[in-house]
Amino acid sequence: MFFSDMINQVNQIFISLDASSIPNYLIFVVFALGAILIGKYTSAMLSIVIKNFIPGAGQKIINNFLDPLKEPFQLAGTCLLISLSSAWLIDYQQFYKFFHPLIVFSVVASLGWLASRIFRQLIRIYGIKIISKSGLENELLLVFETIANIVIGFVTLVSYAQSQKFPLTGLLAGVSIGGIAISFSASKTLEQLFGTIVLFLDRPFIPGDYIRFSSGAGEIYGRVESIGLRSTKLRVAATGTLYIVPNNKLADTAIENITRGKKVMVLLYLDFTKKLTEQEEAVVQQVAINSKDSLFGMEPGSIKITIFDHDVTNKSRARMTFFILGSSENSIQLRKQLLEVANQNFSKELKKFGIEFNMQEPNIYVDSPVTI
Repeated sequence: MFFSDMINQVNQIFISLDASSIPNYLIFVVFALGAILIGKYTSAMLSIVIKNFIPGAGQKIINNFLDPLKEPFQLAGTCLLISLSSAWLIDYQQFYKFFHPLIVFSVVASLGWLASRIFRQLIRIYGIKIISKSGLENELLLVFETIANIVIGFVTLVSYAQSQKFPLTGLLAGVSIGGIAISFSASKTLEQLFGTIVLFLDRPFIPGDYIRFSSGAGEIYGRVESIGLRSTKLRVAATGTLYIVPNNKLADTAIENITRGKKVMVLLYLDFTKKLTEQEEAVVQQVAINSKDSLFGMEPGSIKITIFDHDVTNKSRARMTFFILGSSENSIQLRKQLLEVANQNFSKELKKFGIEFNMQEPNIYVDSPVTI
């Protein structure tokens, strides 16, 4: 309807001119040839307009869109001018009825192609940066571009149908039936795509993180190598093999991100009230190892204790180190408080063997990254 109304308005303007001595078909030919010549300079004329009205960002727009997309702009401009020229063919109803739908289709198709190229240019300029920062693979851009082209194609088809007064009910019914058929045939692919969207929004891990989760093959522990459109690739730590997991499976399972965990190294000095014998040193070592069960959040196997003689008092002294784990600063503080309780339990166990000590204050806490 839009193109028909525009053509009728132009027709009224042209008919008001005094051109009765020239056949209308010749005027159409002249205007059509002029449209072809002028259409070649569509991008150049748009560049002049943009420079005058947008002096700041105009040159950037020209460099990013007008210069790389000269052909789509030229084709769209040419088709628009030819459609305006077709007003001179209204007197020739047979020719007009035959050529008018073709001319309108060329206009709608050229504008749709131009819109598709502009969107692709937007993806190439800005989309790659966004995807790179998000940690996803660049193949996701192909999906966005495909979806955009489908939408543009559908809008183009509906616009042409409206301009030619085609019945849209049958067209939309056909599209709906086709969409349902496609959705059934590609349900698994769509499910994996939605899983990718969930992983992108939730961000439980990024490439380079070490994660652990349970699957049908048991517990999987490895390094995330890439996050694709349909699946995520993991390098299994134990075997070094590549494990490929569908994204919808990862979106539905509990994931432990090892890399993002925090740990703090605790350094304790214990001054004993006497010089320990070898048997008593063995008791201290064993009680220290057993005490790990009383401290929630201690990294397994990280406790180390070294017993030596104090330089001044000539009594035994012990240096104990271990790591406590936590996912946040609050959890680390909680574990530090629980350490006081563990120290009391440690002291009670040693007193059973007649071994007493004084703990040096303050305890030393050193932030440390989680090592894999």
